[in-house]
Amino acid sequence: MIQFARPYIYTTSQPPALACATLKSLQLLRSEHWRREHLASLIGQFRRGAEQLGLQLMDSFTPIQPIMIGDAGRALRLSQLLRERGLLVTAIRPPTVPAGSARLRVTLSAAHSEADVQLLLEALEQCYPLLDASESTEPVHA
Repeated sequence: MIQFARPYIYTTSQPPALACATLKSLQLLRSEHWRREHLASLIGQFRRGAEQLGLQLMDSFTPIQPIMIGDAGRALRLSQLLRERGLLVTAIRPPTVPAGSARLRVTLSAAHSEADVQLLLEALEQCYPLLDASESTEPVHA
């Protein structure tokens, strides 16, 4: 059918492994509600902790939690400081976002633990003050 049906000409079918993984993910969604509950708890823990630290959070209640930094150079520096502590928190900067609105992208998953979130919050508490406001390097497109 894929070779002859007009809408599917020049397309290929998905690999069997992808179909199997998709089916398994749907089964997990139906049977393991604890994953969503755990993730929602982690999001709440992170948001409460970040707000206590005075970090400027964006209005997101998804597993992707943006922290507004503003300056691209400062966002890169904070990302680097966190990486040195074993934490992967990427800097999102122009041209992906408008100039002056660089941010860190915290991505939580159900595989994280409360201790992981606490470790991130402690690292943010240590690293954020290390940013020097005079390090304005806007624009940074590296």
